Amino acid sequence: MNCTQPNVLHFRVQGDSEANCTVPGEDESHTILLVIYSVVLLCGTVSLSLTVYILKSHTTSSTSVAVLNLIFAHFIFLITVPFRIYYYATHRWYLDFEWCKIVSAMIHVHMYMSFMLYVVILVTRLLPYYYRGARVTSFSSMHALIASVLVWIIVLVTVLLVIRFVYAKDDKICPQVCQHCFRFAHCMASVKGLNYFLSTLIILVTVVLTVLQANVLLVLYRKYRAKCSSQQDFEAQLKSLLFALIMFFCNVPYHMFRLYYIEHSDLENINEVLLGLTTLNCLDMLTFLGRRTCIMCFPGSGR
Repeated sequence: MNCTQPNVLHFRVQGDSEANCTVPGEDESHTILLVIYSVVLLCGTVSLSLTVYILKSHTTSSTSVAVLNLIFAHFIFLITVPFRIYYYATHRWYLDFEWCKIVSAMIHVHMYMSFMLYVVILVTRLLPYYYRGARVTSFSSMHALIASVLVWIIVLVTVLLVIRFVYAKDDKICPQVCQHCFRFAHCMASVKGLNYFLSTLIILVTVVLTVLQANVLLVLYRKYRAKCSSQQDFEAQLKSLLFALIMFFCNVPYHMFRLYYIEHSDLENINEVLLGLTTLNCLDMLTFLGRRTCIMCFPGSGR
């Protein structure tokens, strides 16, 4: 993947050693991204901690293993967030450019892995309602965990190899001079088709699953009416709908814009803000919290 430098960068060299790079609209987008990632880091860390505490007291199932994988996806992304916060606060990248590429790639790994895990969780919960006779294949917790570890090893090793040998491999001089990071729009030319396919697929799958989940909740509401709030299956499906809505609002706006952005890479600042909004799905673990959780965490509140 050969990448040429974007036209939006303007250099002003002073003397032999000092160089500054300016990007139109960069300060405004950096301020917005600083707020987004600060919220994600704080609230995401709290929600993950509470969810891990809750899962300790639950029997491991195929769904909870998927949730554990989702927690891990959020965790490896949250590790990189402080570097993003520092960059958007200082407007300069002082670390190695290879680390910049790793931090940049992790947000995409997080987005796509989270999406796949959302699909697994929602499909697992929807199948019993749309196919009464269908039985979701269950695996032992050990087999599911081993499979998860293997998948993550393959994903992370593949990503590291791509970063090392393919991703922005010709971008060496400009980032060091400008001290900028997360600007790889000029690398999309060779993967336009793949980007169109992935964005379209994610939009369609997300919309379909959200509609199906909303329909399940509507059916249960018509069945129970006033008693719905006391029904366990209604409460479970309500949480699933909240889960689907988080997936919808975090993914669809970004990928709809991306379909346009692929041919208009000069809108990189807007793309970065919308990409940042996808990380708000780190708060999805809050859908597992409720009255029972409060009683578990704060026993005195149940009295």
